[in-house]
Amino acid sequence: MTEQDDRRAPPDPVDALATAWADEVEGTSYVPMAADELAAHLRELAGLVVDAVRADPPRPDAGVEVGRRLVSAHFTGPATLERTVLLLAEALPALLGPDVVPAAHALAGTLAGGYAAALRDRTLDEQEAIRRAVLAARHHTEQALHASEARFRAMFHEAAIGIGLGDMDGRILEVNPAMTRMFGHTADEFRRLTVGDLTHPDDAPSVWRLYERLLRGEIDNFRLEKRFFRRSGKEIVGHLTLSLVRDEHGRPTYQLAMLEDVSERHRLQENLQYQAYHDPLTELANRAKFTERLERVFTREGPDSTRRVGVCFLDLDGFKTINDSLGHSVGDRMLQEVARRLGSCATGGELVARMGGDEFVVLVEDSHGVDRLVALAERVLAALAPPLPLAGQELVVGASIGVVEQAVRETTASELMRAADITLYSAKAEGRGRWAVHDPGRDEAETARFTLSAALPSAVAHDEFFVLYQPLVSLADHRVRGVEALVRWQHPRLGVLSPSLFIGPAEETGSIVELGRRVLEYACRDARAWYDEFGDAAPFVSVNVAQRQLAEPGLVSEVAALLERTGLPPDRLQVELTERALTTDEGAPLKALDGLRAMGVRIAVDDFGTGYSNLSYLRKLPVDVIKLDGSFGEGLREEELSDPVDERIVGTLVALGHALDLTVTAEGVETAPQAARLRALGCDEGQGWLFAPALPASDIARMVRRGAPLGDPPVRPGGDRLGA
Repeated sequence: MTEQDDRRAPPDPVDALATAWADEVEGTSYVPMAADELAAHLRELAGLVVDAVRADPPRPDAGVEVGRRLVSAHFTGPATLERTVLLLAEALPALLGPDVVPAAHALAGTLAGGYAAALRDRTLDEQEAIRRAVLAARHHTEQALHASEARFRAMFHEAAIGIGLGDMDGRILEVNPAMTRMFGHTADEFRRLTVGDLTHPDDAPSVWRLYERLLRGEIDNFRLEKRFFRRSGKEIVGHLTLSLVRDEHGRPTYQLAMLEDVSERHRLQENLQYQAYHDPLTELANRAKFTERLERVFTREGPDSTRRVGVCFLDLDGFKTINDSLGHSVGDRMLQEVARRLGSCATGGELVARMGGDEFVVLVEDSHGVDRLVALAERVLAALAPPLPLAGQELVVGASIGVVEQAVRETTASELMRAADITLYSAKAEGRGRWAVHDPGRDEAETARFTLSAALPSAVAHDEFFVLYQPLVSLADHRVRGVEALVRWQHPRLGVLSPSLFIGPAEETGSIVELGRRVLEYACRDARAWYDEFGDAAPFVSVNVAQRQLAEPGLVSEVAALLERTGLPPDRLQVELTERALTTDEGAPLKALDGLRAMGVRIAVDDFGTGYSNLSYLRKLPVDVIKLDGSFGEGLREEELSDPVDERIVGTLVALGHALDLTVTAEGVETAPQAARLRALGCDEGQGWLFAPALPASDIARMVRRGAPLGDPPVRPGGDRLGA
């Protein structure tokens, strides 16, 4: 590595944190260490911190040890803890990335706790030593007693924590200045109070049971955290150590209280906890809070529970467009407004949470039926309907909502959210801007779809697909002119699967690109074998190419290499594309078509008439064939019952194709009368069950070898049809 490369290497996070830490705490405490000892000590602590937040799961409790070691090293100045906590909260995400924010905040909180506990223990140990010294001094001479009392009085008055002395009846006899500052009472006012006057409504019964045991002499001391009220009414949180003072005969004589104000630490911990469980942008509950609340619903219910739970899982429609076009600042303000509107819909104690991005969820505990969830979903859609005044214009935001409501004993938290995710996907697929209720049947279908999607890459790699061919027949003489390649999946467990089950998932996952390459290679190889046997009488092969394949930059060169490798003449290959793929505004697909056409490959438009083609645009495209969708010929199947509308539509489309000098192929030809009408209307070719189903390559060869016209409809096994 060169010196320049070394300078560009990222800094070690431990060294960076240790350096920043040393800069922050320098001068805040008296530390009896040399400079090299200080650097080594802080680097060791920085290593503990970085390892803790990087762990999976994070180990925030490591902060306790770090806090104690700071106190042990005499980092006890008033500003040391504050600067350390702020440094960790800011520096760790900057060094390790935003994913460590919750872990960094949690570790900062435990560090503060460990620091305070160590500082408190050290102080309390010192005070305990003072108390014992005072009691021991009573056994010495009067002069020694006076000297000891003087020392005690000095420490009593100068102690940083509050100290109070009371009798066994609970009357307060004396308090130090720290205690008066803590409560806002004067020493005289304290002497008019009893321990019972310091109760708090939140005190647990166990607190006073411990106190009664101490008064009876059963225990010598106890420690706990307890809330108190200042004279002003403001609440404080104190760490209380209450000890019993016995006389020389062991009889309880006094009670000694030492109190440390830990209100700031509590507020810091509460703030860190709030940040760990709330989304910083919208201030809604975050994913962690929602997950914890949902898990609690299931963990506290028994097998005989009749309780029900529901969620509305929603995703904003078109949010990415707004974010990309108007900027993230506008997108953030939109999310904040959406969060506010969602909060106004939660009128029955529902939990509204942001799951991330533009996904939100509303948890309904004790739902008592799906009607409540549906009403909530409708309220949400109504609340989001009014335009949002943002970026100097009124923006409309919609949402799709998946509604799931189930009995707690019949599901789990993960299954409930999986069902909500699938239902949300269904709502989007049905047109967006709507809600959909969970349908177990649809859930199973989507689960099967997702399972197939996950298995597709491996299936393509293991060559689990094969190709069948359906003849393309001349309607003039019913002889084979070409074949369409139709792919099938030989699933190892489910058997042969139709393309309708896997083409959609293949396009969504991107597996369609590699699958398309395989099908194209199978088809060209078989077409070359037919060409070797039959020469110019061999059928051409037509292969479907997905829009995503067409966008691949290397498609033309791949096809050229394949034709050269197999030796198939380019005019024996035809590629089929949908109208949508042909009429895209993107330049790459059209450039690919021009390249294929220039090579001599024929181009066909599949399912013509079902899209939204611009007909004037169609004449400019490099197209040779249009294949009429089978739905247009359905009204022509019966000999005596002919639909004149269908006839007119087909006639118009045929005339259009011929006007553009295109070959017109009719799909879905199933009866002889239908074939006759299509021929009379001018269709050039036909494809369908009247002529043949999808067949293996060897059957196509026998069919061409026989040379007989096709036309008698075969028996249809199980209702199979073209493309199925």
